Order: sequence, then C-alpha cells, then structure tokens
Amino acid sequence: MSRRSILGSTILGLTILACLLSLAAIGLPRPVVEAAGGGVDSPSFLYTSAKQYEPLAWMHGADRFPSGATVFLRDAKRQHSLVPGFAASADSAVSFDGQRVVFAGKLTAQDPWQIWELTLSGGEPRRITSGSEDCVRPFYLPEDRVVYARKTAGRFVIETVDLTGGKSLALSYGPTNFLPTDVLRDGRILFETGYPLGTEATPEIYTVYSDGSGVESYRCDHGTGRQQGKQVNSGDIVFASGSGLARFSSARAREIHISAPAGEYAGEVVETSAGDWLLPRRQDAKAPFQLMRWTPGAAKLRPAVAEPDSSIVQPTLIAERPVPNRHPSGLHDWPNANLLCLNAYTSKYKFAAGSIQSVRLYTRDGAGNTKMLGTAPVERDGSFFVQVPTEQALQIELLDGAGKTLKRESGFFWMRRGEQRGCVGCHAGPETSPENAVPMILLKSTTPADMTGTTTHGAAGGD
Repeated sequence: MSRRSILGSTILGLTILACLLSLAAIGLPRPVVEAAGGGVDSPSFLYTSAKQYEPLAWMHGADRFPSGATVFLRDAKRQHSLVPGFAASADSAVSFDGQRVVFAGKLTAQDPWQIWELTLSGGEPRRITSGSEDCVRPFYLPEDRVVYARKTAGRFVIETVDLTGGKSLALSYGPTNFLPTDVLRDGRILFETGYPLGTEATPEIYTVYSDGSGVESYRCDHGTGRQQGKQVNSGDIVFASGSGLARFSSARAREIHISAPAGEYAGEVVETSAGDWLLPRRQDAKAPFQLMRWTPGAAKLRPAVAEPDSSIVQPTLIAERPVPNRHPSGLHDWPNANLLCLNAYTSKYKFAAGSIQSVRLYTRDGAGNTKMLGTAPVERDGSFFVQVPTEQALQIELLDGAGKTLKRESGFFWMRRGEQRGCVGCHAGPETSPENAVPMILLKSTTPADMTGTTTHGAAGGD
C-alpha cells in the first residue's frame, strides 16, 4: 500500500471516530444491536424496547413499563421509532390488511396510557380512547373494532370500541384484573386473568366472545402460571408456562410442553411466513429479554434484536392476514341471563351418585362482600336451570340433601345481559362432549329458577 493510501485511510478513520464521538457527546440513543437473523429476507415487524419490563404487573393494576417504553419498526432497510414524538409507546398490533397499527401511548410522561391508531404509510396518530386512567394492550377485531384493557377504579377491565365512533362495551366483570393477549381466528378474544377465574393468584388463559358472552377457561388442566398466549399458524395457542413454553392443541385436552432451549420466555410468540418464531427470551430473571428467532425443534436460538440494558418484547409482524370470523351476537333483549347445566356430575371432581341435591349462587355487593342470590334444585341427572343477574361476579356452590357444601367455586364467572348459556357440567372443560339427551330439569319446566334477587322473570320461557 502506498504512503498516500495509508495516510488517506488514517484520515478517514480519524474522521469516522470524530463523528462517532460527536454523536455520543450530543446524547443520541445507542443503536439497537441487530445480530444474526437479520437481512433482506427478514420480515418487517414492530417490537417494544423498555428499560424495565414487569410482565405480571397488570395483575395488580400496575404498569408493565414503569420506566417507559418505545415501539420500534424494523424492516430489511432500517429501523426507527414508530411515534418519535411520544414520551412512551408499547403494545402495538397491526390491522388485518397490514396497513394500520394500534398501540398504547403517552404524549407526555405525565399522561395516562391511551389507545392510538396510526396509518403505516403516513399521517398523524389519532387517539381512540380518553380518560384519566390507563388504556393498554389493544388488538383489532373484525368490523373495524378494537379490544383493549381500561383501568377502572384501579383495576383493568376488557373493553371493545368501534373505531367509527361507537360507544365502548365492557366485556369482563369481576373483582380483579383482565388483559387481552390475542384475537383468535374463530373470533374469540384470548385473555388472561388470575386462576381461579377472577382472583389475583396464578395467571391463566381464558376466552370470551366479542360481546362479552361465553367466558370460559381455554383448558381445565390448571397448573403453573400461563401467560401471553398467542395463536400460531397451525391454530395452536403458544404461551409461557412457568419459565418455559407450552402449547394448546385442538387434539389434546391438556397443555403440551415445547422443547425449546433453556431460558425464561415471555410468551408473545409470532410466527413468520417461513415458519420461524420470533420470541422474547432471557437467560435469567436478572437479564433483559432479547428478541430471538427460533425454528421449532432446533437446538439453538438465533439472536434477532437485542439491547445491552433494555428488554425487547412484543414482536408484531407487519403483514396482511385473514380476518377472524365475525361473531354475530346471540344476546337477547332480556334484563337477565339463563344458565342451563346439563349434568353437574360431569366434572373434574368426583361426586357420589345422587349426592347433588341443589345449587346455590352468590354474587358480590358494592363493598366486595359475598351475597347469596338463592338456591335451586338439581335433578337426578345433575341438570339445573337458573336465571341470574348479569354483568357482575357470580359463584356456584353445589349442596347435598342436608344443605352441606359438596363443592364451591373458588373464583367467579359472569354472564352478559340477555345471554342464554348451556354448560356441560361443573368445571368439566370445554373439550367435554355432552350426552345426547334432554335434561330432566327441562322435562319439568322450561322456566328457569329465579336467582336474580328480584321477582321479575325477564327471560323466562313457557311450560
């Protein structure tokens, strides 16, 4: 190499070094480290970067991002903050046509989290929600609606809102916190709350229809905490179970362990068109989450996006995808709701034949105290039919002939106004098939026993 070439290289190197020092001096943010797995063949996606990430803080009504967060957009050419003018942003979700994104954001650090929408091709964000308390974790629903969690009186309640200006609708009713995690292809909303349902114990995965009816546990083999469930291309639900990963498959009534490399996973899995998974994972509880790329079954993970002192979570693909099934509401214009149990003996619990004689229902008053609603008979085949108040916490207790408790729910469920619901049994699991027979309670009367605390039968049928 000539002396001139050496001198030129030296000057160029010093110039680059001076530029880097200048950038550091004016406090520009350190660029995100993009490791193996990037490149022109990588999918475009959004992710959240946060100095502090507490995945289960929502269970106590607290902020999962107490030090703020930023949504970044990454494609094959570049990456940049989605909304650089915001003090904080998180919880991004992309529309079914891949053109828009909803997210939780704060314009200033003092603002509560609110839901915003942005067109990815350009334009200013528009605010969807308002209020003095946080609104977080939005997802698109069919027919231009969005589901999210709103903090009300210190706890998170799941709501939907029409983006064209309609009123919001609460979907969850109970004494604790609820958080949506996905919208399934069949139109149901996947959410998490404590198990037993409506407590602050262990996180568990549930589903509810977009009108608030049909709430149920996704599976009844409750065990270690399950959180951040997402539906992958196969239709399975993948989630964090303990510190590892597991899945629900339609062919199995219990969760299936996923043999992924060791570490702590946050759930939040998304599957690329190539079949790889993008998933947040960290080595231990003291380390930040890194976004990894994994081919299911492979022995190793490949780094996708990482920062040395921030967690990288909530990957969201920017791509068109099928619109979930629309859920036409089956709610009636009734003030109350009807619940038909086909057979209370169909249960994960064992009851002696003929032991269940009656059912008692409870609710909670405004102060949170348990309040009994009433008692109704249970037929020899285990069937009962009751009318209950709606949009409030409900709890079932089974009694023997002496009025002693055989089993009482630990948590709470709810029913929507005008809902007419049949259940196979008591904690029987959604995978249980009912017997093809008319329940004895309906052979006696098609009028439900009134458990509403009033004498008005708003939804009763005739004999």
